Amino acid sequence: MDLSSQLIAKDTDCMTLDAQTHQALARRLHEAQRTRVQVEQFSRLYPHMTVADSYAIQQAWMDLCMAQGRRVVGHKIGLTSRAMQLASQITEPDYGTLLDDMVLSDGAEIPTQRFIVPRLEVEFAFILARDLQGPHVSLCDVLNATDHVVPALELIDARIEQFDRHTQAPRRVLDTIADNAANGAIILGSRPMRPHAVDWRWAGALLFKNGVIEESGLGAAVLNHPGNGVAWLANRLAPHGQGLKAGEMVLGGSFTRPVPCAVGDVFHADYGPLGSISARFV
Repeated sequence: MDLSSQLIAKDTDCMTLDAQTHQALARRLHEAQRTRVQVEQFSRLYPHMTVADSYAIQQAWMDLCMAQGRRVVGHKIGLTSRAMQLASQITEPDYGTLLDDMVLSDGAEIPTQRFIVPRLEVEFAFILARDLQGPHVSLCDVLNATDHVVPALELIDARIEQFDRHTQAPRRVLDTIADNAANGAIILGSRPMRPHAVDWRWAGALLFKNGVIEESGLGAAVLNHPGNGVAWLANRLAPHGQGLKAGEMVLGGSFTRPVPCAVGDVFHADYGPLGSISARFV
């Protein structure tokens, strides 16, 4: 059972939408990704929907993706930093599923037409060597369970409108969750580091777009340590009797605001002694 299913199993009695509606909305997301045409905010169309409904929609969408042969490789945590909360006008964290075809390599040429409104965020990815099971997972537990940490850029996208086409109201966390926590792709760096070899609070990056620094930040902007996001997720899952698994990748959360991407843009994320990541949008 994956993460979305775990939340659904716990909170089924909190749902206001039926399974048929969840599946219909998941198909709309699937089609929006295929056609690159955004859909209206689910929270406006269904004002009584709940967080459990949003995760049920997310799971139904991931089921559609996996039915096409895609494979779960990890999880992402979103909206953990103050910068991201302000940028998204949302105050709650969320999480989503990472699939194998989302993972890109350093130096990738990214087909812009694959996405709707691509934006890049600067993060660290934790690759687990051992399972993490809550409810009392600490930062030390995360570091001890991590095989290595690698710089990462998350490409976020929006299949659901960020601003309602009628009212211009910003979308709610309910919409973001249903939209797989806005995940689109992940670009991994090529210099893995042991978790105890670096003070991740002070590890940071400069994000260049076409030679100009657009964003910069430190890992401490994510819950005072990017590993705290991983601990939060493991503990969030504990009431469902589930946790994080060895071999999974967990994106701890962005410590910069998202930077828009367009055809021809060249990005370079300089992590100092931790290396760099480059990508070009074609």
